[in-house]
Amino acid sequence: MKLHMVDLGGQYARIKSEIDESIQEVLNSTVFIGGPVVNAFKENLQTYLNVKHVIPCANGTDSLQMALMAMDLQPGDEVILPAFTYVATAEVIALLKLKPVMIDVNPDDFNIRVEDIKSNISSKTKAIVPVHLFGQCANMEEIMKIAKEHHLYVIEDNAQAIGSDYLFSNGTSCKSGTISHVGSTSFFPSKNLGCYGDGGALFTNDDEMANKLRMIANHGQGSVRYYHDVVGVNSRLDAIQAAILNVKLKYLDDYAAKRRQAADYYDQAFSTLSSLITPFRNKQSTHVFHQYTLRVTDGRRDALKAHLDQKGIPNAIYYPVPLYKQKAYKKYSDEHFILPVTEQLSDEVISLPIHTELNPEIQDVIIGEVRSFFNS
Repeated sequence: MKLHMVDLGGQYARIKSEIDESIQEVLNSTVFIGGPVVNAFKENLQTYLNVKHVIPCANGTDSLQMALMAMDLQPGDEVILPAFTYVATAEVIALLKLKPVMIDVNPDDFNIRVEDIKSNISSKTKAIVPVHLFGQCANMEEIMKIAKEHHLYVIEDNAQAIGSDYLFSNGTSCKSGTISHVGSTSFFPSKNLGCYGDGGALFTNDDEMANKLRMIANHGQGSVRYYHDVVGVNSRLDAIQAAILNVKLKYLDDYAAKRRQAADYYDQAFSTLSSLITPFRNKQSTHVFHQYTLRVTDGRRDALKAHLDQKGIPNAIYYPVPLYKQKAYKKYSDEHFILPVTEQLSDEVISLPIHTELNPEIQDVIIGEVRSFFNS
């Protein structure tokens, strides 16, 4: 039995005829950049998210960078972000000569710790970038209150949680990535909504912000060709990737349901293992399980990984080193800087396969090896 962290081959096989037909239409049209297919995907995603504007782009990292560029921040301005996240979140901040201010996360849902945002706001703070990690939302209602109080921008890094619903205290809800000033996502192949190459997008309900983002994505050019009003980049989603995403978007909610079903099966199987903490579900957010991430609390995480590697069970550690300990980012804090939860999670977390093609037979193989390790 061939095991995968993400079984893209099995997923493709289920929708092969639709994908192939959609790609062939682009090849027949020879409209490979922009055009009706990209516009159709943009409009369909706007409808799905119930957001006014979707701006497709080349990848998720570009989307984060362009969001910051649209906010006219100046070198030295500070941007608050969680330290327990993928490097791209900090990378774009540093590239723009801004200062990443890394703060701790919650031990249960791994998302940015709201209580620490206020204590890290200074006169130079201009933005907050919460990351909806592993598939569920950060506490956006409180984050937006803090941002409004301190006149800060908020950019949602929604690369891992597209399709999840955020539930407000008044009973209303909306899709992740549409709550803040700008939402950002990636369509990297392994994402819940993934293409077969690179791709990304930005979301906003602000007309002025949307116009600026479109210009930035197109070399700073507005509606008149060869007239450039702002400094921009070249970042666009090609038509073949849009064609693939247009098919897969129809299945996004079904994909999330299958991931939740697989996560529940894991949870039940691991419920008697005292050394494992299974993923926490927030009351304020649905979980789309981009990752199924366990915490190993007895100090044997690395030994478990070695056991799974030896048995051919796919697994991964997201993330083994806090951002502030990475060589490229040490300059943003002193040598004594410690975020205790981030450090603990970096030592404890391990992720198991989670994808749309999992079934109990496959999971039982994975579960059996995890259980044999702890029961040996």
